[in-house]
This record gives sequence, structure tokens and C-alpha cells, in this order.
Amino acid sequence: MSLSTADIERLAKLARIDIDADEARDVRDKLDAILGLVNQLQGIDTVGVMPMAHAQDVMLPLREDVVTESDHRDHYQRGAPAVAAGLYLVPKVIE
Repeated sequence: MSLSTADIERLAKLARIDIDADEARDVRDKLDAILGLVNQLQGIDTVGVMPMAHAQDVMLPLREDVVTESDHRDHYQRGAPAVAAGLYLVPKVIE
């Protein structure tokens, strides 16, 4: 896929970018190079290649899912103006 200078100028107008003809040609050449690389990548045979999340086989150290903090809810809610059933009550703001 190759872009024309008119395509670049149209895209620049849509993006509200002011570029002149020389800049449009430069941007077109750079985008054509990028699209050429994408076409090369699409031509690679990836049949049988498993997708991977990371280039190296790394794994984060896992820890046991245990509670390490005690419940301080009552202490925190003592200073609240209104509480019911462990929830903070707030004034209605939408009528």
C-alpha cells in the first residue's frame, strides 16, 4: 500500500496539522517505509508459533493470598457524619 501526497495532505487537514508540500512528501516517504515493514512482517510464516506475552520466560513471584491487615472499618467510620450498616451515608446530589 502506497500513500499519495494528496492522502497525506488530507490526513494533515483532518488532524488540523499545517504542513507544506515538502513536509507532506517527507511524511509520505516515512509512512511508506513503515507500511513496507508491516508488509514484510505480514509475509512471515508464523504457523505453529505460539504467541507469547514476553520475550523471555519470566514469571512474577507469587505469594499466598492471605489477609495481612486487620479490619479497621469501625475505627475509620467513627469520624464520619453518617454511617449505616458499615456504609458511609452521603447527601443526595441528584434530584
